[in-house]
Amino acid sequence: MKSVVRWTEGYSMEAETESGKLTSIYSDVAPSPMEMVLQAHAACSLIDLRVGLKDRMENVRAMWVDVEGVRADESPRVFTSVKMHYVVEGDVPEKLVRRIISLSHEKDCSVGIMISRSGASVDWTLDLRS
Repeated sequence: MKSVVRWTEGYSMEAETESGKLTSIYSDVAPSPMEMVLQAHAACSLIDLRVGLKDRMENVRAMWVDVEGVRADESPRVFTSVKMHYVVEGDVPEKLVRRIISLSHEKDCSVGIMISRSGASVDWTLDLRS
């Protein structure tokens, strides 16, 4: 995996993957690097949920993760805790959804595991809406 990050102006940057995908970073309209890490954690776990639900996705109307991170007061300002609130709208078994989310946090979501292995606590809740 390769990427390049270029300074554009002020504190703003642009990242480009080796396949040419562009991402703005740290501007008036783009997240900071730490915001991106938090969003990547939620996206990674949501991908695990999407993959885990496989054939049952036809029964899902919407799903998202509200995520909140608390950072250390002093440098390096790493995350000290992360709270994730999953919302799934649709007709899917709660036990299955909870199992997929648990596995995401235990072994599947690389981004989340990097965060938790750095010492941050990671807690989650689920709101399943039929």
